[in-house]
Amino acid sequence: MLSTTLIAIGGGGATHGSHPELDRLCIEHTASRRRVGYIGTASGDDADKHRRFCDGFRPLAGTLSQLSNQADHDQARIWAEGLDLIYVGGGNPTLLVDHWKLTGIGTVLVDAFRRGVTLAGVSAGAMCWFESFLWRSRDDGLQTGEGLGIVKGSMTPHSQVEPDRRAHMHGLVASGAMPEGYAVDDGAALVLHEGEPARSYPSEGPPFVYRIRRREGETALSS
Repeated sequence: MLSTTLIAIGGGGATHGSHPELDRLCIEHTASRRRVGYIGTASGDDADKHRRFCDGFRPLAGTLSQLSNQADHDQARIWAEGLDLIYVGGGNPTLLVDHWKLTGIGTVLVDAFRRGVTLAGVSAGAMCWFESFLWRSRDDGLQTGEGLGIVKGSMTPHSQVEPDRRAHMHGLVASGAMPEGYAVDDGAALVLHEGEPARSYPSEGPPFVYRIRRREGETALSS
């Protein structure tokens, strides 16, 4: 069976124009051909984010491509078959997951992951892989949402620059309203590799990746 790798970035990287080390981290966990695909659905295919993604990854990747927001299941399947890394940008995570479920693209991504394609993403593009996530709506504040469930547990990004996220997540986990999970700072990433303990990048913070549990509270992960 092929090994699987998922990288959940709290904030930063190519689409944000910062923390280029996070882009290199993704490439380090990608097959040698380094065929990289980008999904910008969470931001409505924002052109500036796509441009920054290309600027950041072009020196690192073998090839770059984008899956259009207008793509259907079959187009997504053909696109994903030629990739080693799929990177999902930030934006609105509920819009993203709802679109994937409606079009069937979510099943394409699950199948790609099982084939050994590395999945990575930032903010909404990181939360979407988990069973549950905590995000901030412009109108309604902090909200919970349901992800694809490729990764068990929950996740919230931006936990350093928006500290109320971590505090709110503690309450949800303690009450049982949200499964145990992770809070990830900007500039940090949670690296999940099959058969290995979860680890953080960088290995020593700040920034940090926090493991949030119901009884034990929180601990900062290490590599």
